[in-house]
Amino acid sequence: MQNRDNSVKPPISCWLPITAKDAKKRGWDELDVILVTGDAYVDHPAFGVAVVGRIIEASGLKVGIIAQPNWQDDLRDFKKFGKPKLFFGVTSGNMDSMVNKYTAAKKTRSNDAYTPGGEIGFRPDNATTSYTKILKELYPDTPVVIGGIEASLRRVTHYDYWKDQLCPDILTGSGADLLIYGMGEQPLKEILKLLKKGVPFSSLKTIAQTAFLQDSNESIPKNKHWSDFELSSHELCLRDKKSFAKNFKYIETESNKQNARRLIQKVGKSNLVINPPYKVMTEKEIDGSFDLPFTRLPHPKYQKRGAISAFEMIKFSVNMHRGCFGGCSFCTISAHQGKLIASRSKESILKEVESITNMPDFKGYLSDLGGPSANMYQMKGIDQGICDRCSSPSCIFPAICQNLDTNPKKMTQIYREVSKMKGVKKAFVGSGLRYDLMLNPKSKHPKENREYIEQLVTHHVSGRLKVAPEHTEDHVLKAMRKPSFEYFIKFKRQFEGISRKLGIKQEIIPYFISSHPSSTAEDMAKLAAKTKKLGYKLEQVQDFTPTPMTVATVIYYSGYHPYTLAPVKTAISYDEKKKQRKFFFWYKSENKNFIKNCLSSIGRFDISKELFG
Repeated sequence: MQNRDNSVKPPISCWLPITAKDAKKRGWDELDVILVTGDAYVDHPAFGVAVVGRIIEASGLKVGIIAQPNWQDDLRDFKKFGKPKLFFGVTSGNMDSMVNKYTAAKKTRSNDAYTPGGEIGFRPDNATTSYTKILKELYPDTPVVIGGIEASLRRVTHYDYWKDQLCPDILTGSGADLLIYGMGEQPLKEILKLLKKGVPFSSLKTIAQTAFLQDSNESIPKNKHWSDFELSSHELCLRDKKSFAKNFKYIETESNKQNARRLIQKVGKSNLVINPPYKVMTEKEIDGSFDLPFTRLPHPKYQKRGAISAFEMIKFSVNMHRGCFGGCSFCTISAHQGKLIASRSKESILKEVESITNMPDFKGYLSDLGGPSANMYQMKGIDQGICDRCSSPSCIFPAICQNLDTNPKKMTQIYREVSKMKGVKKAFVGSGLRYDLMLNPKSKHPKENREYIEQLVTHHVSGRLKVAPEHTEDHVLKAMRKPSFEYFIKFKRQFEGISRKLGIKQEIIPYFISSHPSSTAEDMAKLAAKTKKLGYKLEQVQDFTPTPMTVATVIYYSGYHPYTLAPVKTAISYDEKKKQRKFFFWYKSENKNFIKNCLSSIGRFDISKELFG
C-alpha cells in the first residue's frame, strides 16, 4: 500500500478485475460472479460495489466488475467477461440513477459526481433496469441479482416522479431473478454460502432481506419463523390512491421491525414476495465490511480522465456507523440503511484513520468523522427487548424515546483519540447533525451532552458546520418528522457563544427545503422572515424531490398521509414550486416585486415589511 514516504501506487492486481485481461493475469478463465455498476470503480468502503466485490472475493470466489458499461453500442462491455458461473450482480451505483441525472425541476444535471471528470452521459436512466434487461437478452439462463439504493427503494409498487406515474416493483420492470434490499452484506453472504454448497439458485427463496417474483398459482415458500401480510395489489393501487398510501404504512413499519412479517403483493399474474429484513448488523459484522483489503483509490484506468468528485469528497473521511433513527419523511436513509444504528468498533475506526494518515497526499485534515447523522454513533435501545417489539418509524419524533440511550460519551472519546493520532492535525465533522439529541431537555446525560458540544465546536468545525432544520413552521416540521425550529435557535446560540469565547470565527450553515408536503407560500414567507432575523441570506436550499419509499413522496402522489389517510396539501405544479423557492432568495432584487405581490395577495403586509422595510 501507499505511505507518506513512498509515493509508489499499489500494483494493478490490488484492484478487482475490470477486464478479461485483468482476470487472466490472475489465472482466471471464468468468473463466478460479475458485478455491473453505473459508477466508476472506486475501491473504497464507501462505494457499494467495492464492498460487495471484496465480500465475494473474501468468500473464495472469482469476481470481476463491469463499471459504467456502454449500453448504446454493440454491448461489448457486457460481454467482456463472458458468462459467470453463478450470477450477475447489478446496481445503479451509490445513487439512484434518476436523482443522479435530474434536478427537482426534471432538468439534466451538468455533472456526474461518480464519473471521472464529472462527465455526464455514462449511465442510462433507470440504470438497474436497463443493465438487467441487456444481460437477460444476452444471457437469458444466467440469474441476475439486483441491489443498491435504486433497487431497494423500488422493491414494491412505487411512484416515479420523473415519469409521473405509479410503477410496479423493479423486479417486474427489469426481469431480475432476485432483489437484495437495504445494506446487502448479510443476505449476500448467505446466498454465496448456499451456492457454494450446490444449492440451485432457483431455491434461494427464504433468505431474509431479499425479494422475488413467482407465479400466483405457486404456493409461497414456507418458513416457520415468518408470518405473512398481503399488501393491496399493484392493480388496486393504480385504481385507488388511498390503497397505495395505506400500503406504505405497512411497508415502512415492517421494515423497521426486528421481527417483521413477510410482505406479499399481487402484480398481474405474479406474486411479489418480500422477505423480512435481517436484524441490525453486529459490531463484528460491520467491522468485517470496513476492514476488507481496499486500496481506497479509484481504479488507475481513470487517471487521465479527471477526478471523481464523489471520491474526492470522502477520500479523507471515516464513516463511523450506518443507519438513522430520525425517520424524516423525505429521507430514504432509514428505508435503505435501516432505523437502528450499526456502529463500528473504536479499533476499526482508529485503524482506518491510521491507513488514511499513511496516504501520500494526506495533509493532516480528516474531512469527516461521521455517518448518515453524525451524532448517532453507538446510540441504541437501553432495553433491546422494547426495540424488538417497536415498529415506530422514528426514535426521536414526535419525542425522543425514553428507551433510547443518547449518551454521546463514546463519540466524544473517539473524537479526542483521533485528534491525538500521529499525522492528524484536525478531524472535522462534516456530516449532518441532530441537534435535538444534544439539547434534549429530558436527557439523562446533560453533562455528557455539554462536553460533546464543547468538543465539537472547539475542535471539529472547518469554519462552517452544516445542520438541517429544513423549515421553520411547526406544522411543516411535523409533516417532515423534524423537531421545532426553536432547537435550531438554541443550538445556534450555544455554537456562537462557544466560538466567541474561544475567539474562533466560524458559522452554522442551515439547510432548508421548499415545496415539502404541508408547506405553502405563506409558510415560506415566514421562513424567509425568521431566517432573515437570524442574519441569514440562504444558500444551502433545495426543492423537495419525490423519491420512492418515503412518506413525503406517497403524500405528494396520493394527496393522503399514509398513517392517517387525512388529505394533505402539497405544491405540485411548477409554478407553485417556483413561487415557494423564490422566498429563499428574498434578498435578490429580481425577486422583490414578485414576493411583495404574493404577500399582498394573501394580506401578509407584515411579512413584507419584515423582509423589505
